Amino acid sequence: MKIASLTDDISFGDTKPAITVLFETPTSKEIRIVFKKGQLMKEHKTPFPIVVELYSGRIDFGVNGKKHQLVAGNLIALEGGVPHDLVAIEDSIVRLSLSIKDKVERVKQVKTS
Repeated sequence: MKIASLTDDISFGDTKPAITVLFETPTSKEIRIVFKKGQLMKEHKTPFPIVVELYSGRIDFGVNGKKHQLVAGNLIALEGGVPHDLVAIEDSIVRLSLSIKDKVERVKQVKTS
């Protein structure tokens, strides 16, 4: 059994979103991304499917150049290879579920400015 909190020990990055690995399971890596209003992750792709949950706040989630405004409680699933970007409209907490085959370092290297 593994237990983690999306809201404990929140720390905002000064210049880019703060990325924290919450835990790994045999099939996934669960990651928290904390955005200050205005912070972004530029367009990027993942080699594997992902699920993104907006726990709190509001973000513009771009998919193939089309913006989708997500609010707290929304989820979005993408297949691998789909270009996407995120912009925080307000302070936000995002949960990202990655394939166990994917690398957290790849997420941390997404351009943010």
